Amino acid sequence: MEPQFRQTTIDPSGRFLHAENDRLRVKGPATRVVLAGGVSAWSVTRHEVVRRLCEDPRVSRDPVRHWPAYAGLPHDWPLRPFISTVNAFTAFGGDHQRLRTMMSSAFTPRRVESIRGRVHAVVERIVRDIGRARPGEVLDLRRAFTDVVPAEALCDLVGIPDSFRARAVHSIQAINRPCGDDRDFMDLTSCLGALVATKYMVKGDDLTSDLINARYGDDRLTEHEVNAALILMIGAGSGTTANLLSKAVTMLLTHPDQLKLVKAGDATWADVIEETLRAEGPVQHMPLRYAAEDIDLGFDTVIKAGEPILLSFGAAGRDPVAHGRDANEFDVTRADKNHLAFGHGVHHCIGAPLARMEASIALPALFAHFPDLELAVPAAELQPLPTFIYNGYVELPVRPRK
Repeated sequence: MEPQFRQTTIDPSGRFLHAENDRLRVKGPATRVVLAGGVSAWSVTRHEVVRRLCEDPRVSRDPVRHWPAYAGLPHDWPLRPFISTVNAFTAFGGDHQRLRTMMSSAFTPRRVESIRGRVHAVVERIVRDIGRARPGEVLDLRRAFTDVVPAEALCDLVGIPDSFRARAVHSIQAINRPCGDDRDFMDLTSCLGALVATKYMVKGDDLTSDLINARYGDDRLTEHEVNAALILMIGAGSGTTANLLSKAVTMLLTHPDQLKLVKAGDATWADVIEETLRAEGPVQHMPLRYAAEDIDLGFDTVIKAGEPILLSFGAAGRDPVAHGRDANEFDVTRADKNHLAFGHGVHHCIGAPLARMEASIALPALFAHFPDLELAVPAAELQPLPTFIYNGYVELPVRPRK
């Protein structure tokens, strides 16, 4: 039976992400939806319109300055954690430029490349551990592999010392699980606070030290801003990469013809990664942006100043206008895999090179060690994460057959 949706309410469970995106996309360049707590917002699901709004200087991410209703939201509003933290993610204008510039000066291609060898070593260790499974044993690949790789990589990137690395890895993995709670986040915050305090005294060759040294003219990040930047980078770069890996594995196992192309050399792992980002973007809807001025989208659609906007990067990836009538199909040979999975414009994800690097190492290693890897349950029985924001699985049960 086809899923049924109320006309203007976003399904918070994430059970039918793609079907709901398709339903919203046909309604127009933007359509009003109802979020948790009865909050009304504009949903934007078309590739061209999402891209245009990402570039529009009248679109803000600062709820304090540009969303009048923000002050009246209850403290426990479910989406508050996505919009309330003060960092580059929620800054606007000159504030955003200052924070973004200093973060970008630390999060350089050289810094990402510096941990490539460590990522290789971590991935090899993990696949060896998986290889110790008994014949026919079912493993949760999310817990054993796709969560661990980005957590370990981020610890290397920011310079987590061995003395509390295991604790940090555990906390990073925990905050990305549906059952994670505030204690996991507080523990991660404590780890990062201790790290930053240490690096102010003894700097090293790591991202945290680079953030402490970063300058914007004569300005530097405060200790609080360094902490906030690390929390933002880890929060944005762990679960999303885990979802990318989980979805890429699942798409290859459920599309053996596509996996065969990769094994034969007729498609590359980069093709797999980009097609997964397009068709199964790890972030489907990202709360929230706000109109700083009236924005006329045409077709009698005007987003008024002070109204919130929900950009749907996942829906944009499957827009048939941008990707053709087969936009819902997974095809690693697709000529145009252009997507907005990492955002666009001034808020484009600075961690995109890290996510791509991790996936380019993890995926080929996994399938090289386990060429006959298979799902342990039918794909239809995989349980999606209980959210409309992210696109992933609660568990990914597999049999790691060699």
